Amino acid sequence: MELKAKAFKYGDDINTDYIISGKYKFKSADMEAMAHHAMEELDPHYYEKVKPEGGFLVAGTNFGMGSSREQAPLVLIHSNTKAVIAKTFARIFYRNAINTGLPVIECDTDLIDDGDELSVDLENGVLLNLTKGTEIDFPPLPPVMAQLLADGGLVEHFKKHGGFNL
Repeated sequence: MELKAKAFKYGDDINTDYIISGKYKFKSADMEAMAHHAMEELDPHYYEKVKPEGGFLVAGTNFGMGSSREQAPLVLIHSNTKAVIAKTFARIFYRNAINTGLPVIECDTDLIDDGDELSVDLENGVLLNLTKGTEIDFPPLPPVMAQLLADGGLVEHFKKHGGFNL
């Protein structure tokens, strides 16, 4: 799976409340409506920036820390975030992202700036920074996780295969 989009870069320790504030948690189960509030605690214009063309959310360390909230990766998917690229992830966010079908890439993000055009080859573990002409290698996902992503997440995998069939 190859993805191309612009980078929208933020810092370290982005918690799930920054991704989707808890104040919206019980207001709606409509992820399209909730996506309008994605990242608004850090960037009130994130949705308007990423929705039309799609984009990569780029961050530093410990992305997705905090409460385990399935809505966090779901609002990113519905806001048209193509993948999250970070130095490290909180493990519960990482797992929730794979289970909901949001690609997550762990690599050094120091050489990626806000607005850079990126191309990501998930199968081969290569990120090209098209703006700077540089390449960043990252470990590809294990085959089981790659298959879950290709199926659109764990629920879609179950629907497609009638159970857990990996």
